[in-house]
Amino acid sequence: MDRKLRIVYMGTPDFAVEPLRVLVESGYRVVAVITAPDKPAGRGQKRQSSPVKEFALANHLPILQPTNLKDPGFIRQLQDLNANLQVVVAFRMLPEAVWQMPELGTLNLHASLLPQYRGAAPINHAIINGETETGLTTFFIEKEIDTGKIILSRKIQILPSDDAGMLHDRLMVAGGSLMLETLKRIETGEVNSCIQASILPEDGILKPAPKIFKKDCKIDWDTSCIQIHNLVRGLSPFPGAFSNLYTDNEEIKQVKIYKTSYQLSIPAGVPGTIITDHKNALAVVTRDGLINLEELQLEGKKRLAIPEFLRGVHIAENFHF
Repeated sequence: MDRKLRIVYMGTPDFAVEPLRVLVESGYRVVAVITAPDKPAGRGQKRQSSPVKEFALANHLPILQPTNLKDPGFIRQLQDLNANLQVVVAFRMLPEAVWQMPELGTLNLHASLLPQYRGAAPINHAIINGETETGLTTFFIEKEIDTGKIILSRKIQILPSDDAGMLHDRLMVAGGSLMLETLKRIETGEVNSCIQASILPEDGILKPAPKIFKKDCKIDWDTSCIQIHNLVRGLSPFPGAFSNLYTDNEEIKQVKIYKTSYQLSIPAGVPGTIITDHKNALAVVTRDGLINLEELQLEGKKRLAIPEFLRGVHIAENFHF
């Protein structure tokens, strides 16, 4: 199918593969794919291609992997492609010389309902904050991150059973169809973009979604059950919420916790106290009840369901978080 759009596509992780697949299968002309350079991974430190590069190779798309997006040689390569639209999904920040280049602009797909959850980790933060709804937004890139004019948005429900991985996968699929709808509007000239200031919440409060660091993943047991439960959901399966397991002699092991449930009650001890039947149940005291641990991973071991974990690890009375 002949299209008037000449698209440069920029993306790196799995999340960016689905929109690219939809573009290719719908007949859009992708004149190049720009993705991160290959990097060492795994025990052997073999150089590994990004998921987007793997897809591009399989579909015979031209690939560029610049290390510096401001490099004059890369800028010339980009100009020579003569693209009139750039599409960005889960890539890095672009210099102004890059995003201003195509005549139809540079659009981005973001995994939130902008202007809420601007930043690097919108899926994680939406769950951590206990949201029951999130979504996707396509918008034109401008100088400040995630602040450009909105083209389209689509709401997605966050289920009580969702963790970040599950929500990521649903948003990834929905992102492909939203991108397709966005491109159809651009090529027919039916875009009615709106500035984000026109759809600010009534209270004017915006929730950010900054990059998550290790310190953000540590569980504070002296908080509420729902806060801890949502933190675990929002960080599962990656990077994973964690806590340190202590004994009386202060030996410490790190435990990653991937799945929990909870029950509100009068606290049965000091927050961080462990309660277990040594067979099928392992719970931790919080400020307002108990967190039931369901899946965890002891440092250096495999991820296990609690019955399997308790068969291999004896939780003594002096163990606590």
